Amino acid sequence: MIGISTILDKTRGDRWIWLIIILLSMISILTVYSATGTIAYNKGMAVEKYLLYKHVIFVIIGIAMIYVAHLLDYKYYAGISKILMLITIPLLLYTAAFGEHINDASRWVKIPLIGLTFQTSDLAKLALITFLARMLTRKQENIKDVKQAFLPIMGSVCVVFVLIAWANLSTALMLFGVSILLLIIGRISIKQIMMVCVGGGVLLLFIVFLGPRSATYKSRVNSFLHPELQNSDKTYQADQSKIALATGGVFGKGPGNSTQRNFLPHPYSDFIFAIIVEEYGTFGALVMVMLYVTLLYRCVRIVTKAPKAFGALLAAGLSFSLTIQAFANMAVAVGLGPVTGVPLPLVSMGGTSLIFTSIAFGIILSVSKDVEEYGSKRIIVGEIPAMA
Repeated sequence: MIGISTILDKTRGDRWIWLIIILLSMISILTVYSATGTIAYNKGMAVEKYLLYKHVIFVIIGIAMIYVAHLLDYKYYAGISKILMLITIPLLLYTAAFGEHINDASRWVKIPLIGLTFQTSDLAKLALITFLARMLTRKQENIKDVKQAFLPIMGSVCVVFVLIAWANLSTALMLFGVSILLLIIGRISIKQIMMVCVGGGVLLLFIVFLGPRSATYKSRVNSFLHPELQNSDKTYQADQSKIALATGGVFGKGPGNSTQRNFLPHPYSDFIFAIIVEEYGTFGALVMVMLYVTLLYRCVRIVTKAPKAFGALLAAGLSFSLTIQAFANMAVAVGLGPVTGVPLPLVSMGGTSLIFTSIAFGIILSVSKDVEEYGSKRIIVGEIPAMA
């Protein structure tokens, strides 16, 4: 009990974000427990054993990572970002050439000794956002200068975008969007941002039409725009997700009563929101949306109150990344976007993805902790003249 009380005493940051983390983790465990029934059966394992070994442990590790990351002063992440970028670029190149091929895409790298695989794009998102926040902060004095600020900043964005998009276009597009938002907040000129968007559009067309997964990308877009013209195999995932949504009703079928988990290819990751709606209904869907909207709102408050530009940009970039990813996942599940492999942050099953997401939450809480401490100092300083 002494250890727990000590941990609680050292826990800082926005209490609402901590509450959202706990609620999302609980929802994750309940839904993954239900969604992994079929895959556990196919592997000849009890669902409890499969869940405990593959998810609950990672949830606990994730919360521990949030706690550790939030204790570290966020200013240290400026230096860490340089190291992350030096690791990320070669790792993305290695993944493209020698990565594990799953579902016709080379996105994964196997970690030696332990045998686990992870998507290098998860590390790249964290590295690029922290690096951009650092660069935009350091270049504020000559932020309008093309050679001094624009080219170094955009060079990192374009390199990471191309390397990720080669095998994971949806993640690359979301990261590119977050980068543009950071450029706007960081006072890059609109003219230069428009040039970036045009350049990004050219790269996008090149990857879509000439990349190794061009056929997959075009098929998914065609299936989304013209589902009536496609055969059932191409729209199978979207169709099964819509069935889950349609049968959920207002309050759902109840925990553990999903039937579409037996038909959806990835009910525990890409389409976990469909399982949530099926089991908890429209009410459950609204709760999920409100949790992520509240997360975005609390993060925006942190951004507006952050005393340092680096902290504001860091919190903004990470919070935009998490919420855009969340709404992209939910949009795919309800048929508002083409099928992608984007997980629901802190809810979908996936060990290394969960850990990188947790680190992002921890960094946001670190900035929030600094905001609280800065506010306390202002109050104390403001009271001194009154007492004198």
